Amino acid sequence: MATKVRGENRETMLLSLDALPLEMNGDKHQNGKAETVPPERKATGNLDSPYLNRELSWIEFNSRVLDEALDPTQPLLERLKFLSIFSTNLDEFFMVRVSGLQEQAEANPALVSPDGLTPGLQLRKIGERLRRLLEVQMRCLQKQVLPGLEKYGVRIVPYADISESQRDKLKEYFNERIFPILTPLSVDLSHPFPYISNISLNLGILVVPDKDKPNAVFEPRFARVKLPPNVPRLLKLEGDENHYVWIEEVVSRHIAGLFPGMKVLECQPFRITRDADIEIEEDEAGDLLKSMEQQLRNRRFGFCVRLEVSPGMSEAMLKLLCQALDMDEHDVYQIDGPLNIPDLMAFYKLELPDLKDEPFAPTTPKTITKFETMFDAIRAHDILLHHPYESFAPVVEFLRQAARDPHVLAIKQTLYRVGKDSPIVEALIEAANRGKQVAVLVELKARFDEENNIQWARRMEQAGVHVVYGIVGLKTHAKVALVIRQEGDVIRRYVHLGTGNYNPVTSRIYTDTGLFTAHPDYGADATDLFNFLTGYSKQNRYRKLLVAPVNLRQSITELIRREIDHHEHGRPAGIFAKCNSLTDTGIAEELYAASRAGVATDMIVRGVCCLKPGLQDRSETIRVGSVVGRFLEHSRIYHFHNGGDDVLYLGSADLMNRNLDRRVEVVFPIEDPKIKKRIKRDIINTMMADNVKMRWLQSDGTYERPRLADEKPFNAQAELLKPAALA
Repeated sequence: MATKVRGENRETMLLSLDALPLEMNGDKHQNGKAETVPPERKATGNLDSPYLNRELSWIEFNSRVLDEALDPTQPLLERLKFLSIFSTNLDEFFMVRVSGLQEQAEANPALVSPDGLTPGLQLRKIGERLRRLLEVQMRCLQKQVLPGLEKYGVRIVPYADISESQRDKLKEYFNERIFPILTPLSVDLSHPFPYISNISLNLGILVVPDKDKPNAVFEPRFARVKLPPNVPRLLKLEGDENHYVWIEEVVSRHIAGLFPGMKVLECQPFRITRDADIEIEEDEAGDLLKSMEQQLRNRRFGFCVRLEVSPGMSEAMLKLLCQALDMDEHDVYQIDGPLNIPDLMAFYKLELPDLKDEPFAPTTPKTITKFETMFDAIRAHDILLHHPYESFAPVVEFLRQAARDPHVLAIKQTLYRVGKDSPIVEALIEAANRGKQVAVLVELKARFDEENNIQWARRMEQAGVHVVYGIVGLKTHAKVALVIRQEGDVIRRYVHLGTGNYNPVTSRIYTDTGLFTAHPDYGADATDLFNFLTGYSKQNRYRKLLVAPVNLRQSITELIRREIDHHEHGRPAGIFAKCNSLTDTGIAEELYAASRAGVATDMIVRGVCCLKPGLQDRSETIRVGSVVGRFLEHSRIYHFHNGGDDVLYLGSADLMNRNLDRRVEVVFPIEDPKIKKRIKRDIINTMMADNVKMRWLQSDGTYERPRLADEKPFNAQAELLKPAALA
């Protein structure tokens, strides 16, 4: 983790925050009614640049998440979920992206991004945009979602409105369950300002001696109390089924008990966000596992990048906090509502099915169920799974059967994010315990999953699994599982290749695809890939797979250029790409060149997109859409018309510099005609037809909803949930 040095650059690099008109993507919803967006929408980044700003483009993605919360047709608890996701996304954005910009502003304030903005100007634009979005978020929560929940008996009651008997019960609860674990930390000559942990909820308190000296003047003293994370944020009120009160209100009402002999002048909640990015010089790290554990401990002490406070905080307390935390006014975000909205997701666990999306049961295709084992099914034909519409269970079963099958000799797998309770890892451990050769590449540097992955790595090592941590300087993001099986006199290799993580939990909320195959070329390529990952192999040629950083960038570039050649010679040409982000300027320039040549390109980029569509003489034939809905669009699909003999790839890689050059990624072709036809029909065509959740990117960085006119509404994700869609 880099160390931040505060300097005078901070004062000169940030300009004052100018008020902007309220901006939202698509329609805004006020009191349950659709409200037209004002036409004076701000551009994202530098209008003269051929690229959009990465950070501002990400904010536009998060505003599309907020759009889902603003939609009055959504069930109330789903709207609350999207408000929570918006906040969680912002936490990570500040911990990683904003902290990085602040470091750049200190080290090199003249550095410019590909769209021509300095770090200081980017930070200013980020603050301007986010403050308006936070106002919209809080208005949605307090004027729509919470009042809506009250109609169903779910209410957060202000402390002033609760009954005397409820106050007595809360006082008893406070004295027995909360007071003993509170620790007031004072600040004076003998007590330095206390360490405040990342994204914790705290109370700032100003006190003076409570003495009978009417003319005495005392300087207020500051103390901090951390609200205990092991106590519910929302305390249930006795006598009312689903009535709650905020813990900070209860603690504030009884805070004087922590300071006998003192008078409490002020008690206000606040929350800080720290830099949480981890940087490891791997060539200097003798033991990557131990180095990562040390960096995780150091993450606690990252510099502060954001201070969230309530509007009621006095100027004196705010100034004290800013000085103590080495922050300035531009790092402060006044939140006119509860801090840390994700705590409200406790309501999502209530038995209120009418306020949630209708549950669904993922299906298992007949191409699997009609066979006795996964090996029989895969040997018969390639199998595509489309999650979450189709179950992830066959992937788990594939590895379980491999662990228990006496004919299986070895299992090799990559793991990036697996979750806390992983049946995948349990199957790998079982396989090792049964004497099979098991080799697993665990990516320790998977951001915010590092600690979880370290724990799994240690468990697998203890069970005899050969655990490796990848290649120096590269993250391993590929999704590959290889099973080697003895079948008579033949050694057969079975492969699973995916676009998403080996995580059964996220597979129910992320849209991803996975391919099972026993094709010898795929098996041979997977073997070569694992030799590259675990040994000293310098493999640079693959039969079928496109592998970063070996041949993926070159291959995608050649595929785009081939479409130009087809178009210029009158053959069918066109490009479709679906990914999470497009930030690589090299690939963007190739797509611009294809557009100038007349090649039509359709893209669905869920998150950040730095390419500008619709620019005259540059990108007139490029369309970029984004779908944010019930499920997180996560699959990566690359389709090229190729003169009528179309080629289609799935994989783990987005169109980002890090994916193409600094990660191990695998993109794999789909060659089975039936599977290829199904992907084009069920994913590409279905997603492109969406006119409900789709937003179309404009050249100024804003997004617009499709204009329906007489067109029938079509929600691609809802359509794919229909059983007939997967027939």
